[in-house]
Amino acid sequence: MTEIKDTERELQLFRLRLSVAGVVVFICFGLLMLRFLWLQAVRHSEYFERAESNRISVVPAVPNRGLIVDRNGVVLARNFSAYTLEITPAKIERNLDVVIDELAQLVDIQPKDRKRFRRLMEESKTFESLPIRTRLSDEEVARFAAQRYRFPGVDIQARLFRQYPLGQTASHMIGYIGRVNKTEAERLEGGDDAANYRGTEYIGKEGIEKSYERELHGTTGYDEIEVSAGGRAVRNLSRTAPTAGNNLILSVDIELQKIIEQAFGDRRGALVAIEPSTGDILAYVSMPTFDPNLFVEGIDAKSWEDLNTSLDKPLLNRPLIGSYPPGSTFKPYMALASLELGKRTPEMAIFDPGYFWFGNNKFRDDKEGGHGRVDMYKSIVQSCNTYYYNLANDLGIDAIHDFMKPLGFGQLTGIDLENERRGVLPSQEWKRTTYKKPEQQKWYAGETISVGIGQGYNSFTPLQLAHAVSNLSNNGIVMKPHLVKMVESGTTKVRKLTVPKESYRIPLKQDNIDFIKQAMIGVTKEGTSARSFANAPYVSGGKTGTAQAAALSRNIKYDANKISERLRDHSLYIAFAPADKPKIALAVIVENAGFGAAAAAPIARLAMDYYLTGKRPDEPAKPAAKVVDPTQLATVKPDATKPVVKAVDTSALPAVVKPDATKPVVKAAATPAQSVAVKPDTVKPSTTKPVETNRGAPQ
Repeated sequence: MTEIKDTERELQLFRLRLSVAGVVVFICFGLLMLRFLWLQAVRHSEYFERAESNRISVVPAVPNRGLIVDRNGVVLARNFSAYTLEITPAKIERNLDVVIDELAQLVDIQPKDRKRFRRLMEESKTFESLPIRTRLSDEEVARFAAQRYRFPGVDIQARLFRQYPLGQTASHMIGYIGRVNKTEAERLEGGDDAANYRGTEYIGKEGIEKSYERELHGTTGYDEIEVSAGGRAVRNLSRTAPTAGNNLILSVDIELQKIIEQAFGDRRGALVAIEPSTGDILAYVSMPTFDPNLFVEGIDAKSWEDLNTSLDKPLLNRPLIGSYPPGSTFKPYMALASLELGKRTPEMAIFDPGYFWFGNNKFRDDKEGGHGRVDMYKSIVQSCNTYYYNLANDLGIDAIHDFMKPLGFGQLTGIDLENERRGVLPSQEWKRTTYKKPEQQKWYAGETISVGIGQGYNSFTPLQLAHAVSNLSNNGIVMKPHLVKMVESGTTKVRKLTVPKESYRIPLKQDNIDFIKQAMIGVTKEGTSARSFANAPYVSGGKTGTAQAAALSRNIKYDANKISERLRDHSLYIAFAPADKPKIALAVIVENAGFGAAAAAPIARLAMDYYLTGKRPDEPAKPAAKVVDPTQLATVKPDATKPVVKAVDTSALPAVVKPDATKPVVKAAATPAQSVAVKPDTVKPSTTKPVETNRGAPQ
């Protein structure tokens, strides 16, 4: 049977299908057009920026770090350019150790370089370029360049490096920079200055490099570079140049610094010298020192262990965080306090039998048999402990604290270094807040006695000692001590003072200040430092000090030759010169070196000789050939210009000098017996029999 086709129906079906297809195609094209309009019109700016970002790479341009120079323009920290061999771990397709082994055949790569690279990998992101070798020679650069095609992900970069040309000199003051670690990176990213530290690999870690980081760093610039699809640079489109960091002009005289460091030799200690009228720190010495260049690219394990485990603690910034008893250098301030508070006059005298009784506790003087009749001038010149035992008892601990505080004792000086230690200026309130047990919180009157001679709880930094003598020599005008005198703009070279004016003034009577200064001059003329300052071409004032480093049992007599070197007394000296208008005031401590006149005073003499006269020593300072022992000093004979009482023949005196109408005398006799509980290394209570305390080492 023949099938009859319905042509008309099939044609209608075809037309329907064609219409549906046409509608579908139209809708599709409509959607495409809408998408096109969305991308090209509505979202044009966004996608244009994305496209540009794929085509253009923004590379941070790290600024040159500012220079650090001393007051005379000697460069202490500078930059230099060198090549580094760097690896980007994310781009290494082979085993990394194998790649490094192959690189070692072209470039000298030591085990320490590998260890440092591994440490950097732990602290950094995998896409960051990390140095495996720094400061390549021209020959090494050429060898690698010829074989570069073998090492994708490895390249040579030109970098700026920090250098400290004087090595170990003034390292605690200058500090050093180092690579940014993970913790520091997180802190920078979360800070207000995050954009300025993009691309920065090094920041200040210690010293001035750290405290003036923002000044030294500068402003980061940017390079816009067109890159290919493969990530290679095609051309440089634009550049925003970085702004170099500011330069720092220090107040320090680096030649003076060198002389003092040489004077210390292999001894431990610190010295801070200040210009009283400005607060400029002229020398900032901490011994022993270290080479900051070791830290710039990451110190190797052996060097770090040597520095960190040394008994001499070369990394310890002694002027800033070292805390020591001031010893007898505290006495001039005690005398000044008594004058200001009306507890003593210069003429008032005591008879010193060689000890002072407080209850059942016997505080010994440094001189066996005592100094005889002692007025204020003689108490400073011959450093009489008994005078200050008595004076401390009369003043009381809180009065001592309140007077010493404005002078800078136990206070932050505000120096432009971080992590300054406050020290301890004891008071009743201090003890209540420091100790937890009720029996430890109470201040006992017997504890005040040792404070009077700079022992007991007293503990100050060498910086505070220098600051205090600077304030005294400047007649109570307080200038904030600082290391950076001026900040110089890296572009305009305009300079700005860091400390333009005084901090405050201590209300002291000029007559009292003048008397204390005159007594300190007497120390250098006829007192404990007379031998060290013999024939000096200038007049200076000073005070020696000997501070206990460790407490000894009462039945053991101090003998430096019979105890461990590190348990011996510290040697201290404070001074200012010229006496009429001081240009330099300093404090020096030599750890475990004994009498202040033996070790500390000769170093002070060398420092003052150079700064005031330009005289250079031929060799490091040596202990005085014959130390002036205060127990052997002749009776002081002040001239008519000195407001003191002429000494008398003590052999004819009774136990206590009886005052006449013109010479008041303070009795240095026993006070009423009472129970005394004090710090273990000063005085211990006894209710059965008298005990002797404070061995009273010569000053």
